[in-house]
Amino acid sequence: GRKDMFGETTSPWGERAPSPEFLLEYLITVSVASLLATFAFKTLRSPKDFLSACGVALAKVQRTAVEIERKTFHVAGLLVPITHQAMLSAGFDNMICVQICATITAVGWVMDLIRVYFPGGVVARNWPLAKLLRAHEKSQLTGGCFFSLGCTLTIAFSPPSIAMVSILFLVLGDMSAAIIGVSFGGETCSVKLGRCGRKSLEGSVAMFTVCFLIACTVFLSVELREYPAFAGALAATLTELHEPFGINDNLTIPIFSSLAMQWAFSRIQGCNTPRTLDWMRDFAERATGRSVQ
Repeated sequence: GRKDMFGETTSPWGERAPSPEFLLEYLITVSVASLLATFAFKTLRSPKDFLSACGVALAKVQRTAVEIERKTFHVAGLLVPITHQAMLSAGFDNMICVQICATITAVGWVMDLIRVYFPGGVVARNWPLAKLLRAHEKSQLTGGCFFSLGCTLTIAFSPPSIAMVSILFLVLGDMSAAIIGVSFGGETCSVKLGRCGRKSLEGSVAMFTVCFLIACTVFLSVELREYPAFAGALAATLTELHEPFGINDNLTIPIFSSLAMQWAFSRIQGCNTPRTLDWMRDFAERATGRSVQ
């Protein structure tokens, strides 16, 4: 392996993919940090004063507080990759994990369809966390259905580390885009983005940054990690921004970002970095007539 700019020893993707144990420790750390941040915000004596002190415009404070309340619940989505990595670390086959995810997804879809088509029924009247549903979700399938399906398909067709990163993009990246977009959207750039003009440049930049940092830290031991990190973060951000085919982005973000990272890793896997550096060194020596170390 080589040492990167931070002094960390790195190896090609095929030789040193992140282990399930490392991924589980990473997830636990991120989850604990997210829960502590959520708890700290919810226990504030005056959350609105805190938001104002953070620079949120007075007209946006109320909506920002509501959005944070909704989005912080999405941290519960971290239970999916945590359970997945814990089972892999315990020796379970990935296909067993896929079968469990598929079963949970199927049950969730059936129950949500019953809620939608029988609005006065027992399921609809006792739907958990009904107060967090958006207005349009009361008569449509919830984002949770698409989240579970997206996670299931990603876990089924991606290496475990890429599947985990893609789900983190959805949970933390999308949450960052929503909260930053609602809080500061339109202040730096007044141009509205997205299919219906409801997205902001600030939110998209926040999502790309968070996703890129997540991928770079998860693949810290992998050579040229910046390229798949960039590809995955860009795919996730553009998917959240444009919602291709009008499909709920809870389904498309993990799928498209995982495909982008798999493509990027396949492109760099055949790269022989030391040989490339040797060629560049020889070229520089011939051009300058000096020895280059």
